[in-house]
Amino acid sequence: MKKNLIVGSRTSRLAMWQSNYIIALITRQWPFVECTIRPFVTHGDKTLHVALPKIGGKGLFTQELEHALQQGKIDLAVHSLKDLPVENAAGLILGAMIGRADVRDVLVTREAWSLDDLPTGTVVGTSSLRRQAQLLHHRPDLQVRSIRGNIETRIRKVLEGEYEATVLAAAGLNRLGLDHHIRQELPMDVMLPAPGQGVLAIQCRAGDEDTLSLLHGIHQPEVEAAATAERTFMHALGAGCSTPVAAFAPSPTEHIYLTGLVAAPDGSKILRLEGSGQYPQMVGSKLAARALQQGAKEILSYDPEALG
Repeated sequence: MKKNLIVGSRTSRLAMWQSNYIIALITRQWPFVECTIRPFVTHGDKTLHVALPKIGGKGLFTQELEHALQQGKIDLAVHSLKDLPVENAAGLILGAMIGRADVRDVLVTREAWSLDDLPTGTVVGTSSLRRQAQLLHHRPDLQVRSIRGNIETRIRKVLEGEYEATVLAAAGLNRLGLDHHIRQELPMDVMLPAPGQGVLAIQCRAGDEDTLSLLHGIHQPEVEAAATAERTFMHALGAGCSTPVAAFAPSPTEHIYLTGLVAAPDGSKILRLEGSGQYPQMVGSKLAARALQQGAKEILSYDPEALG
């Protein structure tokens, strides 16, 4: 069994926190293993001046790490699962899913406003069409504009007045100790999260049995089951990480309970469905089939230039 692992990570403080968290789990389970982080800057990190929907596609934040894995330059890569395409890159596999944190999105504001208190015309920053659609469905009077950068940068842009509010994942703020900036935890009936939100995924080579054996010791099957149902729903719709699709399934006991959402970017149309069953992929695919029968394909036929 391997005694040294090279861990690929993006360079943001959150990505480094996530990588170090996974390393701590591995070394607690396998004290003889030594881990070294190798940092990477991804295409998504290099194009911070462009709205995500305009450059969105498979592997925006993951391709560089995946190539390094394929070439044997690193042994594993730690990702936020919501950034990872559903289909594995050639020769790669998810060796573990762990640590589902708070899945909710939260509101960060310059003043002490909740979502319902925001003045008419308030400028809210987000580069997520999923968040934009649900914001505008609840508050069509808001102005949504693209915002890029890491969590700290987006918070700073709000506090300095470039935006009056932004929507972020609770998991990231909590992990970085920035939860004091949270003005409101947005309820699920207003803001359903991205498929896989809050989950950490560890990617490795499919044939690397030593690394897979190490990751098996930290894998959480109940997290995988819930996330698989969510991501199957998205994939079966023909959607990707940058589309206005949301899904959430609590960690299952005996059954999977899945809520899915498809929306027009301007919030004018939202389709919300629920389903349940025993097998994650079946639950996700059946809910997607129902969504398509109810017009999801038409709702998803949008112009990627839609986000200002």
